[in-house]
Amino acid sequence: MPLTTITAWETLFERFGLTAGSTGTLLALGGAGGVGSVMIQLAKELTGLRVLASATRPESRKWVRQLGADGIVDHHRLVESAGEVAPEGLDYLFTPHSRGNIEAFARIVRPFGHITAIDEPEGLDLLPLKPKSIAWHWELMFTRSMYQTEDMNQQGKLLETVAGLVDGKRIRTTLTTTVDDFSATGMREAHRLVESGRTTGKVVVAR
Repeated sequence: MPLTTITAWETLFERFGLTAGSTGTLLALGGAGGVGSVMIQLAKELTGLRVLASATRPESRKWVRQLGADGIVDHHRLVESAGEVAPEGLDYLFTPHSRGNIEAFARIVRPFGHITAIDEPEGLDLLPLKPKSIAWHWELMFTRSMYQTEDMNQQGKLLETVAGLVDGKRIRTTLTTTVDDFSATGMREAHRLVESGRTTGKVVVAR
């Protein structure tokens, strides 16, 4: 939980600046992935947002629904699908898949909306976002530790908060697959599963 939780929390409450009273529509691309699986739950539990998630396979769609997603978007037909589920447009969009999607983002995000990305595609052109004054944010959970910022302890505090939510059964673990082989072979198997693009939640290698 810790790494994906930090990324999801910082996206929602620091990059997007959301609060318990925030409203609007959020789309988490890769909703069945590790970060998306935490983000859906945190947004539903701690904000007033309508939460959408992208998923295409039946098991992924079932997973994001179980986590609380209010609607599902097909990322293979992003503009059309988002338009069907949220015709008024999106206020917030989280993306781990930005390459080739900027023009689509510009179409589905509302004026003055916000996008946070965690990937780093080369040569990214953000100009299509300018007419709507859409804000682009980067999220990297290691920024505080890399630069020894004065507020490094915030990550410990947010993890304590989320641990309380888990203990109180207000949100659930995103662990779905355990590889019981703490060796090079087990690591390769875990990577194979993740790289297949067909996993939901988190894969863990256990000793």
